[in-house]
Amino acid sequence: MPPTLASVAALPQLGLRPITDPRPDAPVLWVAVSELEDPTPFLEGGELVLTTGMRLTPANAAPYVARLVGRGVAGLGFAVGVIHDDVPPELVGAARAQGLALLEVPRPTPFIAVGKAVSRMLAAEWYEDVTRAFQAQRELTRAALKGEGPLVSRLARELGGWALLLDPSGGVRHAEPARARHRAAALAAELPRLRGARRAASLALSGEDGPVVVHPIGLGGRARGYLAVGTAEPLPHVAHTIAGSAVSLLTLQSETPRTGRELRAALAAVLLGAPSDSPAMPRPPVRVLACAGGADALEAVEGDPAGERCLPLPGPDRCAVIVPDALSEHVIGLARASGAVGASDPSGIEALDEALRQADEALAAARRLRAGRDRPHAVVRHADLPGQGLLGLMDPGAARGFADALLAPLRAEDPALVGSLRAYVMANGQGEAAARALGVHRHTLRARMRKAARLLGRDLDDPAVRAELWIALSVTANDEDAIGQPGDSHPGPPGIA
Repeated sequence: MPPTLASVAALPQLGLRPITDPRPDAPVLWVAVSELEDPTPFLEGGELVLTTGMRLTPANAAPYVARLVGRGVAGLGFAVGVIHDDVPPELVGAARAQGLALLEVPRPTPFIAVGKAVSRMLAAEWYEDVTRAFQAQRELTRAALKGEGPLVSRLARELGGWALLLDPSGGVRHAEPARARHRAAALAAELPRLRGARRAASLALSGEDGPVVVHPIGLGGRARGYLAVGTAEPLPHVAHTIAGSAVSLLTLQSETPRTGRELRAALAAVLLGAPSDSPAMPRPPVRVLACAGGADALEAVEGDPAGERCLPLPGPDRCAVIVPDALSEHVIGLARASGAVGASDPSGIEALDEALRQADEALAAARRLRAGRDRPHAVVRHADLPGQGLLGLMDPGAARGFADALLAPLRAEDPALVGSLRAYVMANGQGEAAARALGVHRHTLRARMRKAARLLGRDLDDPAVRAELWIALSVTANDEDAIGQPGDSHPGPPGIA
């Protein structure tokens, strides 16, 4: 509410002195300074008019006051010590007789100080309204997540009155408080006026104990319900804003089932083997993603525009997402931030059960991989499973323990022997090729391999021994890399210290 004239008159810094008692609830909407004998053509009502009485005479005081009262001003501030030493008695008498609030403005108080003070009070009131509306909208949104009933109850508390949510025929869906339900019968007779409106509009009524406002719920010409609110006093502007927020939330809830119906129809078409043109169904080919991130992965996908073209299925230990193949890489990038991801091969809608099996197999392999510090969780595509080979089937902890134990004698004697052995195994036991890769003479490499064979107690010419060594060297190729990736061997010629 705007500041009242009484609150403005009470500001100590202005020093205003009431000559006639101002109405306690008279709102001051603005401050206007005028020396005209008739300022009313330039006023809208609700102003505190300030004047020095330059054109005031004993004869025109009463008509002057009558014009101000007829215009509905909040009051008149008369400055003394400029033109008049005191407030003229004719003006005082006319103000008292006609009910005009009259304030004396002392000489040290400039008119602009009064204007600034009222402006600050109006700004503070506006800020308070905005803050209240924002807080109320937040509470209404929180309540709306629980359903229509909690939303209606919260709205009634915010407005300090009652609220009814009616169905299209006028029946009560929710009432807050419960005793407000009896008001529905009287409101039902007024609803045809809203049904006949070409565009959404509200209806203001006089209720049994105060004003009532009725809003239609829904988009387009057909109302999906009505929201009626009533209070003991007329609703201020901020209350209308709060009620409008509730109408928007209820409208959103009323329209949401349309999307749900489209999705259910699309799924029914799949189950019945019928074609579906619904935009809710991803267009084939599609992939199924099995995401270890669960709820976090779903939140990331659904928070992205691509999520509108995906179908998620939450699960206890992973979630599955049906994704159009064209969007699969983008959605994988979203989901892998919160956990490993397994991706099926491209599939038709009719083979989704097989695609889910493929995604789960790929996820099982991805979970065995260890992500590095500088990269997100692992992703395995079903098509890559054959390339995982033996390493992809191994438990990382057990494999690393085996590798460390097998190579420990070499590391203890001379760590450079590990690099030479890796080059030898990568060359499939071909000493000439391994020596070239290392940049050493073949006799030097041969001596190193004899020493390695002695320390390991194994024959390096035995293919089975070299297979074990290949596993151990692949597992320990880079402590920051996961095992089991295709081509996990060291990517280039190892260096020798």
